Amino acid sequence: MQNNIVYILFSKKLNRYYIGYTSDMDVRISFHQNAQPNKFTAKANDWELILQLECQSKAQALAVEKHIKTMKSKVYIQNLIKYPEMQEKLRTKYFSAG
Repeated sequence: MQNNIVYILFSKKLNRYYIGYTSDMDVRISFHQNAQPNKFTAKANDWELILQLECQSKAQALAVEKHIKTMKSKVYIQNLIKYPEMQEKLRTKYFSAG
């Protein structure tokens, strides 16, 4: 079974979040740690994985990722981390995407 994970990284240096999707967390983390200079995550070397949100399908994960990015809000991301019920609501909202 393939994993479908929406993840959020945080850099203290940049005080920024990075939201992404992957089917293999280990490979994706390695990609960010060795990011090419033209990639956003290459701007810092202190990215920390702060949230992994498992989804039922790639379509659902991509819809959840898009929703989080569209919010353009650090407070929204912080609340998503703080309140797991928000994560569940997102999965439910985009369940039909899967």
